[in-house]
Amino acid sequence: MTHEEKRNYLIRLLLAEQPRYRNIEIPADEKGQKDLLRSLMNIRMPKKLDDSVLAVQDEYLRECARENGIVTLSEIPVIRDGMSIWQGDITTLECDAIVNAANSQMLGCFVPMHTCIDNCIHTFAGVQLRAECARQMKELRDKYGADYEQPTAVPMLTDAYNLPAKKIVHIVGPIVQGRLTPALEKDLADSYKNTLDLCAKNDLKSVAFCCISTGVFCFPNKRAAEIAVETVEKWLKEHGGAVDRVIFNVFKDEDKAYYEELLY
Repeated sequence: MTHEEKRNYLIRLLLAEQPRYRNIEIPADEKGQKDLLRSLMNIRMPKKLDDSVLAVQDEYLRECARENGIVTLSEIPVIRDGMSIWQGDITTLECDAIVNAANSQMLGCFVPMHTCIDNCIHTFAGVQLRAECARQMKELRDKYGADYEQPTAVPMLTDAYNLPAKKIVHIVGPIVQGRLTPALEKDLADSYKNTLDLCAKNDLKSVAFCCISTGVFCFPNKRAAEIAVETVEKWLKEHGGAVDRVIFNVFKDEDKAYYEELLY
């Protein structure tokens, strides 16, 4: 199958899974098809997908990754002490681990075409990622009770499937509702520290952090950057060699400016 044929095959199959959407007409244009496929993946509940279909999805997503461009660590300069700043799409980074800003349900974003990092990572990793997250959450609920939700600053590790990275660390950052408190600042610092601890435990030598909690969780961007750099710098000094590279992945120019001010 060609790339376009794979995309249309996946669209038809995912539409067939959704009775209310079965009669949707597949757009003729490439963008419309890509948006429809992404939307169908976004709303799909975690459940088994036939291995032959997964194989087509995996081929398609890996072709997408090559088209989008894969960014290697050698292309990102080290500023100091193994730390770097990189502005771009975290799903294109080839490193041992990338960090996903998750919510407490840990199943990814179900809003079609949402621009959050959780949505992007789940889309381009493939449907296996949501299924793995669901399995891990079921195990935790079997252990801790049916109402269990992932606590703030407690990381979960999964495979990265069709992303260039090897693993994904999913972390629930603190939610700021009103004024910023010392407890919330500690929660953010713990999010970075606990992620690095998990990476070291699993021999993941390079990790790319998103700007945890600075989006819909409303943590002030400048203070978040200060906490991130301070926490990571301290951890690296205390755990020499456990993690070799830490990339602060930023999307906004504002965040890039804050990290540059702190690291240069």
